[in-house]
Amino acid sequence: MNPQQNRLSKQLLLVVGVAFILLFISLGIVLPRMLIPVAEKNIYNYLSEPLKMYDRDVDSDLLDTEIAYIYLTEDSMATSPNIDKVLDSPKINKILKLMNDPYGKIIYNHKTYYYYTLKNDEITKIAISNDSYINRTKSAILKTIFPLVLATCLLIGLMLVFWSSVIVRKIEKLKDKIDNIDNPNYNHKIDFEIDDEIRSLALAIEDMRISLISQEKVRNQMYQNISHDFKTPLTVIKSYIEAVEDGVEDKDSAFQTIKEQTDKLEQKVRSLLYLNKLDYLKDKEVDKTKFIDMESLIQEEVDKFKFHRKDINFEVNYDKKSKFYGSKENWETILDNLLSNFMRYADKTIRITVKQNKLYLYNDGEPIDKDFLEVIFTPFRKGIKGEFGLGLSIVKKTLNLMDYDILIRNEKKGVSFIMSRQKGVK
Repeated sequence: MNPQQNRLSKQLLLVVGVAFILLFISLGIVLPRMLIPVAEKNIYNYLSEPLKMYDRDVDSDLLDTEIAYIYLTEDSMATSPNIDKVLDSPKINKILKLMNDPYGKIIYNHKTYYYYTLKNDEITKIAISNDSYINRTKSAILKTIFPLVLATCLLIGLMLVFWSSVIVRKIEKLKDKIDNIDNPNYNHKIDFEIDDEIRSLALAIEDMRISLISQEKVRNQMYQNISHDFKTPLTVIKSYIEAVEDGVEDKDSAFQTIKEQTDKLEQKVRSLLYLNKLDYLKDKEVDKTKFIDMESLIQEEVDKFKFHRKDINFEVNYDKKSKFYGSKENWETILDNLLSNFMRYADKTIRITVKQNKLYLYNDGEPIDKDFLEVIFTPFRKGIKGEFGLGLSIVKKTLNLMDYDILIRNEKKGVSFIMSRQKGVK
């Protein structure tokens, strides 16, 4: 495993190390300070119980070396024998002056003392201790907690290291898969047993690989189709030029054919450039809220195409309540491509209907094969009559640019193209 592949493990080990340091700080500094209020609450009970049990001096055999006792009357003071072990005798009077409450904590000469007083009519009994009890309590708690916490953390750390090694191996497999994504001899089988996010990522990479292969096939096919589509008019033009040069073809007739083929070639180039333009515009802000006069535009399109084939009857039905949005230029491009397509396939009728904000275009030509319907909007896909083109791909992309969809439906006789606003778009 090289250093780059091992970076994730190192990061995890670093995180575990930092977690251990924070744990030791918590156990060594924060936890003891948190224990002090609890221990102080207990020490007052620890001090008060002996005072409540005895109404006279405590027997020296029963004395706890950590607690000293002071007995005060109006004219005398007595102390337990262990007073010197708890505090210095010369300091007793000074410490007594600091006892303003029935119980509490005194800090004198940088030392901490805890006391509890019990008064009756004749005597005041005071139990006093230094901080050795609290220190012992904190130490006992830490000795109990620390090994358990340390063992738990070590176990968690080992589990994390093991888990990280498994994750790293999976990531290495994913990286290897990506590195060989275009290698057909590589084993791309997904062998992750656990259904987690990494397996989902592996499946997504596999889907992407299959999609790239499919796109590559489509791209290669498209290049072949484009080459064929552009080669045909060029071949015709070259043939007529050679025929004129050899004197076997009339110049005027040849030039007319050359002009027609040049116009076709120019139209194909324009369509290809327009398709690329749509790919650029899809990432730009386009005004999709501008209202257009669809009724006038449809009439202009009918007037434009009705003389191309005089045997075609145009029928137009328009619902004036319907509204359409976008660019007039874009809608003109859509209708130009669709009607140009209809002029090739229609038998006798082309019907344009507008109702409920939907645009219906119908022609009574042959129905479209179901298999071809799935790829009909693919650029340079071979059409029904063996032709290649960009028209329907341009229609689809232009509609999507304005948040419209298109549906193609075979009727009992003929084909309908239905355009409507995408769902969820106001």
